[in-house]
Amino acid sequence: MIKTLKYQSQSVATYYFAAALLLFVGQIVFGLAMGLQYIIGDFLFPAIPFNVARMVHTNLLIVWLLFGFMGSAYYLVPEEAETELYSPKLALILFWVFLVAGALTVLGYLMVPYAKLAEMTGNDLLNTMGREFLEQPLPTKVGIVVVALGFLFNITMTLLKGRKTSISLVLHLGLWGLAIMFLFSFVNPHNLVRDKMYWWFVVHLWVEGVWELILGALLAFVLIKTTGVDREVIDKWLYVIIAFALMTGILGTGHHFYFIGLPGYWQWIGSVFSAMEPIPFFMMTVFAFNMVQRRRREHPNQAAVLWAVGTSVMGFLGAGLWGFIHTLSAVNFYTHGTQITAAHGHLAFYGAYVLVVITMISYTMPTLRGRVANSARAQSVEMWSFWIMTISMGVMVLALTGAGILQVWLQRMAANPTPFMATQEQLNFFYWVRLGGGVGFLLGLITYLSSFFIGGEEPVVASGGGDARAVPAQRA
Repeated sequence: MIKTLKYQSQSVATYYFAAALLLFVGQIVFGLAMGLQYIIGDFLFPAIPFNVARMVHTNLLIVWLLFGFMGSAYYLVPEEAETELYSPKLALILFWVFLVAGALTVLGYLMVPYAKLAEMTGNDLLNTMGREFLEQPLPTKVGIVVVALGFLFNITMTLLKGRKTSISLVLHLGLWGLAIMFLFSFVNPHNLVRDKMYWWFVVHLWVEGVWELILGALLAFVLIKTTGVDREVIDKWLYVIIAFALMTGILGTGHHFYFIGLPGYWQWIGSVFSAMEPIPFFMMTVFAFNMVQRRRREHPNQAAVLWAVGTSVMGFLGAGLWGFIHTLSAVNFYTHGTQITAAHGHLAFYGAYVLVVITMISYTMPTLRGRVANSARAQSVEMWSFWIMTISMGVMVLALTGAGILQVWLQRMAANPTPFMATQEQLNFFYWVRLGGGVGFLLGLITYLSSFFIGGEEPVVASGGGDARAVPAQRA
């Protein structure tokens, strides 16, 4: 069934989604390089040292997710506002600015020693470099702010001239929070305690604060479109989820303040509210299953439904359960900075944010390409990719968890602690398993990308009367 976009300006999302997937592949490739460097210390040295591979890996993660969020907003907001995007031209200009700036930054990491890069890009004028996840040179940080302001202007003007819905307003709040929190990346005081505190204002209040609003809005949008459940029901769930997310996420920042020099009461605040952080993710899981069970129609894009339900489940496991196991201060005293932290980080990012972006891509790309849904064969391949990537991620996370437990025992709890490098040698088995999971994940991602090139007829689904017919997408 041919389906044309009601709002042609939504097509700009295609550029953002294509760039996001391309950068996602780059992130995984550099992740595999790092996995090998854990085992073979001089792999790719001196061409790509570990610290450079890690910078590229983590920076690509952030950038491709931002591309995914922007593309999602450019599709969702016109649909919710029932009006064309304020300026499609501005959206395309900002896309190329962001893509070129990101590419040049990665090339700078790979081709110029980091200290020299800092000297070349004006770090002596405003010292912002050298912090994990925020390694970007000053011109790149300024460029990110310019792109974010242009993007928010475009989205805000679109929202103001059209219909306001709970989903678009929650998404809007999350996107503005994302931009505002990033401004703390320009604050780099000489006092190490204040430096770490402001750094967590960016990193934590992104991924455990405002990004959760974006996650909730995108998940609610897809579930409305694919299940036909009343908007009022989904709105109520969304408000409750984001209320818990903000309450626990903001005060839960305290679990990063335990041992960096801030007052001791943060050990209580951080422990209590961090222990509550799984609640909104558990609510998302219940929400997703509840909406699918109460669906009023069978949408032909069943792959998108799988990704949506997978987002809620894996988000709860990664951000909720794996976060909880080491968030109490008495436990975190031993586990902080170990491979347990890495296990939580990988599963949380995958479950909460990687999967929700893929959910949006899975739902929107058929429409952007003039179809209601991909062919049954293409969706089958897409569903296989979900299971391959999810199982591979599970292998990686279990390996890192095992490595972390052994690391804590040998290095931090034993009567005669084992030196760091000697401990790392004892973890080699887990690192090999983690590498195998990473290879499987890359194969799953390649499988997912291959689904875009599989043609065929759109699927038919059984209607309520028992006949088989293609069900057109309906506007909620």
